[in-house]
Amino acid sequence: MAFSEHIEELRIRLKVVIYCLLISSIAMMVIPANIDFIRDPLSFYEPLIGLILRNIRSYILESPFLFSSLNSTRLELIAVDITAPLELYVLTSILFGTIVSMPVIAYEAYKFIDPALYPHERKMIYPFITSFTILFIIGCFFGFFVLCPFLIWAMLPFYHIVGAQAFISVMDFYNVIFFTVLMTGLSFTVPVIFIILVKLGFMNTNVITKRRRYIYAVLFILTAIITPNGGPLADLALFIPMVTLLEVAVLVAKRYEGTSERKFTLFPSIKYVKCNYCGAEIPEGTIFCTRCGCATK
Repeated sequence: MAFSEHIEELRIRLKVVIYCLLISSIAMMVIPANIDFIRDPLSFYEPLIGLILRNIRSYILESPFLFSSLNSTRLELIAVDITAPLELYVLTSILFGTIVSMPVIAYEAYKFIDPALYPHERKMIYPFITSFTILFIIGCFFGFFVLCPFLIWAMLPFYHIVGAQAFISVMDFYNVIFFTVLMTGLSFTVPVIFIILVKLGFMNTNVITKRRRYIYAVLFILTAIITPNGGPLADLALFIPMVTLLEVAVLVAKRYEGTSERKFTLFPSIKYVKCNYCGAEIPEGTIFCTRCGCATK
């Protein structure tokens, strides 16, 4: 195919994706959430997106896990801005319309790139996409059902301590929920990206095995960014599965290490030797020990 033909095919497939997104988003806005609308069509009905938001709100704010020992503190959502409910209604409809449209988006992307892939590329890219998707979904579920309740649970006592009423903006509430779920889902996909980089020869497992203390420190900082209001319990709740997934990724990546024909690496392998005086591990060729300062030769 000529370049112009590729562009035309891309335009057609993007048009299908955009139409699907529009239809899905509008459907979220207007489809009734229950059949009561059929009995009384002239009455105000709850749209499908309203049912989704109500279930999210009910799970987070009315969970017995959160309020078994904190019955005196209850969060109440308020609009604050007069347009906040409308903004939330439109934005969440687009968000969940995009989620509903993902099979169509994935199919159109598959049909566009598949003819250009060699058989060995298909064997690599499709397992990667499948693993990425599965881990992302698991991460999203973990973020919603575990981390989000932790965030609210960790903040509730402080309302009582400072004598503040537990009223929060409805936009802030849902922004925290959606941000936490999205970032948790993405963080769960890091091991898959690491494995594919090792398989392609861009790095090796020594990046993790030789620098575990620094990698773990960065991961813990990342969990604190993802869960800014959750305190140490929420950080640990995300940190532990991330470390577990990363260690599993190292074990899997070792199977592919050295099998790639690519010689270039972003993180070249470094050989370590022991200092003759203090026994610390230092990079080979280092003149002075980084721990005791003695000359190595």
